[in-house]
This record gives sequence, C-alpha cells and structure tokens, in this order.
Amino acid sequence: MRLLMIGDVVGRPGRTAVQVNLTELKHEHELDMVIANGENAAGGNGISRETAQELFSAGVDVLTMGNHVWNKKEALEYINHEKRIVRPANYPPGTPGNGVNIYETRRKVKVAVINLSGRAFMQAIDCPFRKVDELLKNLSDKAKVIVVDFHAEATSEKIAMGWYLAGRVSAVCGTHTHVQTADERILPGGTAYITDLGMTGPCESVIGAKKEIVIKRFITQIPLKFEVASGLFQFNGVIIEIDEITGEAVSISRIQNYE
Repeated sequence: MRLLMIGDVVGRPGRTAVQVNLTELKHEHELDMVIANGENAAGGNGISRETAQELFSAGVDVLTMGNHVWNKKEALEYINHEKRIVRPANYPPGTPGNGVNIYETRRKVKVAVINLSGRAFMQAIDCPFRKVDELLKNLSDKAKVIVVDFHAEATSEKIAMGWYLAGRVSAVCGTHTHVQTADERILPGGTAYITDLGMTGPCESVIGAKKEIVIKRFITQIPLKFEVASGLFQFNGVIIEIDEITGEAVSISRIQNYE
C-alpha cells in the first residue's frame, strides 16, 4: 500500500495547496491513504470544523494535530465527534479526543494512526516514549500498519523516537518545525523515517507567517502578532510504500511542490 503524509498545513494557502496537488498525486501514485497535519489549518493557528471539512473534501483521510490543537475553542467539542482527527496521545487523561485511531483503506487494509507531542522546548506533558509503548501493546493484534506523527521541536528528540520505534511501527514522521529535512530513510526493521515533513503553506514567508512581521519581531523584540502570509505556496510531504502483510515500509520519498 502507498500512503501520503502531508506536512503542517498552514492557513488558507496550505488548504489551497492541498486542493491543487492532491487529486493528481492520488492518481499518479495510486495512494491508499492520505494523512495531513492540520494543527495550523485555521488561520495558521488551530483547527475548526469548517477548515477540517475543507481538507477532508479535498481528499485527506486523517488529520493529525499538535500543540495548537486547542487554539480554536470549538475544537474542544468538535474533536470528540470527528474520528478522522487524532490529537497528541500523551496529553493527560480526560483530554477531549483520541491520540490513536484505526482506519480502513479502500482496499480494506487497517491502518493505526498515532499522534504524539514532544517535550523538549515545548509544553511539558506526559512522556511520549512511555505513552507509545502503552499504545502499541493494544495495537499488535489490530493493525499491521502503524504510522506515527511525532510533533516535536528538537531534532534529537525526533531522531530518538525514530530509533526507539524502529522495527515496531511502519513509519515515524516528524512535524512542527515547518522545514522539510533531507534525512528520509528506512530504519532497521522496516520503519520509514523523516525528521520533519515540512510545511504546506505560503513559501514566501517565515515558516508560514508574514516575513515582515517576523523580521520586525526579531529586530525589536516586540511580541507582534503573527499573520499568515499570502502569495506563492508550497506542498511538502512524503510518500511511503508499505508491505500491508508485514507492516514494514519498503520505501519513502519526499515531495516538494511549489505553485
């Protein structure tokens, strides 16, 4: 089976990039599943029912989230009813939504999607390493294909998670930093890995925000409010081929499209 993982979708430019690219990619690569990180999809900050539906209508099957998951108040309620969204599993018990869900592709292949959040330079929540151990104990007999979106700041934490899960899951793909890395590889045991999928959003920007505002903020140290940039956009992600019988990844290739 082939699945596409799309890097952080930022605002309207990111949603447009998904709409423009996804139909052709699905046809060209005969994709079985599309997973996108949507934590910045609504105005560059959070997710809303409307923006989530826009991405689902464009062909996304599952939305993963991150540290901005609660930035739109409606998500607190909406996420309980929308099973196509997974939020970081290592949020404390009682948090709305689910950190893992099992989905079935059009060819009846079961795929478990896990979302985790890092802790280095980020909010101190529960340990993602211990949490994923707990989740995997309950998934071994439910799905052979297991995909992890690790939403983290530190490259070292992401790489550590890749090695920690090598041979235990089908893929570990990092998100959050909005800059695609060039270290895609298959780890021992058949785990596809990349430190960061990159960003799907405005390319003439600073990780999605208007460059003028970010530059002024760095120069003046005044906490100016970020705004999503406009203009040309980019589409970043990876296509992973997985043996659906063993759950082992066969290949991983990066995508960088600019419009």
